[in-house]
Amino acid sequence: PVLRLLEAQLQDQRREHEEEIEALKNQMDLMQEELEKQQQAFLQALQLSPEVQVEFGLQQEITRLTNENLDLKEVLEKFEKNEKKLKKQLKIYMKKVQDFEASQTTLPVETRPHERNMQVAVQRKEKDFQGMLEYYKEDEPLLIQNLIT
Repeated sequence: PVLRLLEAQLQDQRREHEEEIEALKNQMDLMQEELEKQQQAFLQALQLSPEVQVEFGLQQEITRLTNENLDLKEVLEKFEKNEKKLKKQLKIYMKKVQDFEASQTTLPVETRPHERNMQVAVQRKEKDFQGMLEYYKEDEPLLIQNLIT
């Protein structure tokens, strides 16, 4: 029974390897065809006049730059989307901080010792954000007070 199991596993592995080899051969054939096409295009470009060679080179560079620009646009869009998300989160946290401070000013003095523990929890949540913050000039004293406490 163990021998049969090992034989079956060996046959499965052999079949998988043969399939992998076949897929790699197909991929290699496709790459070989692409290489031949590129070599033919290169040889044809060499037979062209210098002006046409320059134009051909410029066309290839334009294509490369266009593709690069599209990739950069995608990256920019991703960053802009992330920026919007972070700004929304910042507004939510600023509102929570303001609500928390407003509740602290209305609470009696004997309940304020818990204030530090709550602020630490808020600070831990905000720890994920790094970088520049945007704020209104009239909020500056409030931000400075929060930094000090």
